[in-house]
Amino acid sequence: MKYPKKETVIMVPYPAQGHVTPMLKLASVMVTRGFRPVVVLPEFIHRRISTTSHQNEILFMCIPDGLEEGAPRDFGAIEMAMENNMPCHLERVIRKLDEEEDGGVACLVVDLLASWAINVANQCGIQVAGFWPAMLATYRLIEAIPYMLQKGIISETGTPQHQGPICFEPEKPTLSTEDLPWLIGTLAMRNLRFMFWTRTLDRSRSLPWLIINTFPGEDCHVNLTSGCQNSPQVYEVGPLSSHATSKDTTSFWEEDMSCLDWLDSQDDGSVVYISFGSWVSPIGEGKVRSLALALEASGRPFIWVLGHTWREGLPVGYLERVGKQGKVVSWAPQLEVLQHEAVGCYLTHCGWNSTLEAIQCKKRLLCYPVAGDQFVNCYYIANVWQVGVRICWFGEKDVEQGIKRVMEDEEMNQRLEKLNERILGKEARLRVVDNLSAFIGGLQSMRTDSPNEDNQGPNV
Repeated sequence: MKYPKKETVIMVPYPAQGHVTPMLKLASVMVTRGFRPVVVLPEFIHRRISTTSHQNEILFMCIPDGLEEGAPRDFGAIEMAMENNMPCHLERVIRKLDEEEDGGVACLVVDLLASWAINVANQCGIQVAGFWPAMLATYRLIEAIPYMLQKGIISETGTPQHQGPICFEPEKPTLSTEDLPWLIGTLAMRNLRFMFWTRTLDRSRSLPWLIINTFPGEDCHVNLTSGCQNSPQVYEVGPLSSHATSKDTTSFWEEDMSCLDWLDSQDDGSVVYISFGSWVSPIGEGKVRSLALALEASGRPFIWVLGHTWREGLPVGYLERVGKQGKVVSWAPQLEVLQHEAVGCYLTHCGWNSTLEAIQCKKRLLCYPVAGDQFVNCYYIANVWQVGVRICWFGEKDVEQGIKRVMEDEEMNQRLEKLNERILGKEARLRVVDNLSAFIGGLQSMRTDSPNEDNQGPNV
């Protein structure tokens, strides 16, 4: 029997845990739609993941990043590698795969934070779909950069021209100028990040499609008039963690499974789970110390994900003192922890993957955003959906009052139930299926209609 050929979809995530994970979930979905996903990663990421956990349905290919062995892979270094070192290697991968007999390359799916790959695909004459692993609201905020420049809300370097709320549409929630996602670090770093976002926006305008890891009908209150004439067609297909066929996780770090046994010995709803994600330097040694003392003073059982580097901020003898009250691990199987009945609330940085997982598991959120889109996510959690509470410091009273507000809000469970149904219910799942079908239909239609069968350039 001759089986139909599978077309290849090349997938290029931004090289960070919070971006690779949802891209792999999207790859799993593409497998069910008859495609062969090939995920392209720089060497330093490729070394960290297992290619056996996806049953060989997803192919991983690594390309050099051009950085010296042992050199830091911070934002600036990664951006330099993506812009200057990786494009030529990706081009070779694309041309090689497109020459194969087994269906060729249908398209590239490119994380918008890896927008350098859009130019490479265009040079190779391959269609490109953008991928946004965060909220649609945060994309709209980036898309509104021209509007904010025009209205004088920000300068040409992205610096807010006034402190306070940004004026959105009447009767819609507002965000503060302090919540803009490029306002991280020193002034020079902020300027660099703003240039990164403006370049990302310029490149993404040429895309025909944008796949977003969010749920259909997300309350997109961040809806400034951007003035963009050629915005891509948006397809909301999330949360991908619930729609992917593969339930495997691809963690860059070894998970400490002993925390699940520890949870089994705790009362239902009693444990505070604390994790500040994978790529953000958590909060600094001073705040680590303050949070440690606040957790100890609360008397509540807790699991705290804290890497060994940051444990230097812990008070002397702390781990021994809280040995019965809490458990500190370097990395945890987060979804399994959040699903456990003993966990009552989640103290989080408000990363989008963590936010979606908490809502899926119906866990209340205590929010301490650190950087980037986390401030927008936090705003929705605390003010729009009202399934969590924001704290601004780690003093004993701040933490205890925050936990108390979250734990004792009797209506929060009802709001979580409704939000969970809205995200994972039958209607939402059907809309995701429709969106995926519409995207694939559009892709196939464009390939059929394109006169460029010899791959001289995309018909966009």
